[in-house]
Amino acid sequence: MKKVGASGLLPAGLRDGLPPEAEWEAHVIERLMMGFAGHGYRRVKPPLIEFEDTLLAGPGQSLAPHMFRLMDPISQRMLGVRPDMTLQVARIAETRLKDVARPLRLSYAGQVLRVRGSQLRPERQFAQAGAEIIGTEALGADLEVILMAAEALSELGVRHVSVDLTQPLLAPALCQGLGLDEERAREARRALDQKDVAALRQAAGPAAPTLEALMAAAGPAEQAVAQLARLPLPPAAADMAAELSELIGRLRRAAPDLMLTADPGEFRGLEYQTGISFTFFARGVRGELGRGGRYLSGGESCTGITLYLDSILRALPPANGMRRIYLPPDCPLAKARRLRAEGWCTVQGFGPVDDPAGEARRLGCTHHLVGGEIREVGLA
Repeated sequence: MKKVGASGLLPAGLRDGLPPEAEWEAHVIERLMMGFAGHGYRRVKPPLIEFEDTLLAGPGQSLAPHMFRLMDPISQRMLGVRPDMTLQVARIAETRLKDVARPLRLSYAGQVLRVRGSQLRPERQFAQAGAEIIGTEALGADLEVILMAAEALSELGVRHVSVDLTQPLLAPALCQGLGLDEERAREARRALDQKDVAALRQAAGPAAPTLEALMAAAGPAEQAVAQLARLPLPPAAADMAAELSELIGRLRRAAPDLMLTADPGEFRGLEYQTGISFTFFARGVRGELGRGGRYLSGGESCTGITLYLDSILRALPPANGMRRIYLPPDCPLAKARRLRAEGWCTVQGFGPVDDPAGEARRLGCTHHLVGGEIREVGLA
C-alpha cells in the first residue's frame, strides 16, 4: 500500500469520505429525509456560511466557541461557518417562511464544521440531518419528534436505542424556589451536572437535601418521575415535572418497547433550551445519535431533533456498497439499463481483456456478464 504524502494530509478532525462509506452515508441521509417527508416535513437547504451576527443571534450565542470565522471580501463583514444547522432552519422559518401556516414542519441535512471536537466526537466536520416543528407549544410536538426519530433509526437498522429526557429549566426553577442567589444557584447547577454531592452541599447549604434528591432522580424514566413527584417542588418546577411525567406516559403508551431514561437535573449543554430536551443513544456506540428539544426563536416555540450521521453509521453494520457487475465492451445499452433498473451498479469495459473475471475483480466488481449470463467473480 502506498504511503500518504504530505499533499494527502488533512487537519486534525477532518477526513476524506471514501467508497463505500461515503455512498453509504449519502444513502442513510436520504433514507432519513424520506422518513421525515413521510411525516409532513418539507426540506430546506441553508447556506454553509452566513454573516456572523446572524448565526450568533439569540440562542446562537451558545455556538460562538465552536464557530470558524472569516472575512467576506465583498461585504467586508465577518462570516461564520455553521457549527450547527438547527438555528439556521429557525431563521428561515422566521424570515423566508414567516407567512406560512403554523405549525410549520421543516427538515434539513448537510455538513457542519466546528473549531474543535469533543472527547466523544473528535470529528470536527460531520453530517447532520434533522427536523423542526415551528410555531406550537403543544406537548404533542415533542411526542411526534421523539417517535419519528425513533422510528427512523429503527427502520435504518439501529438496535438498542434509548432516549434520555431532561427538563433543563427545572433545576434553575428549583434553585430559585429554594431561595439561592444567582451565584450559589449557578454553582449548584454545575454540581448537579457533574453529580458532585460535596460541591452541591457546599453551594446549596440548607437547600442541599432537596437538590440531592433531584440528583438522585436519574435513571429509568418512570422511576425518575416517581421520585420527582415526592419532592417539595415550587409551583413553576412542579409544572415542569408534571409536563415531563405526561410526556413519558404518552411515549410509553405509544412505543412500549422504547427504552426511556430521565435525568431531570441535567442542564449542561442545554442552555438555550426552553422546555423538555432529549438525547438518543445506542448501546455500545460512541457518542449520542442525536439531540433535540424545545427552544424559542423569533418569539416562536420550536421543537426539533438533530441526528448525527457519524454516530448513526457507527451503530449500523459496515457498508457493503451496491452490487457491482463488470460488463464487456459490446454489452447492449438496453441490457445495461435493465441491470441498473434491477439494482446493479454496472462497470463497462473499454476494450477486450484476456481474463474478464480477473478484470472484474481488479475493478472491485462482485460479478461479471458472460454471454448474457451473470456470474460471480471467481466462478468463471
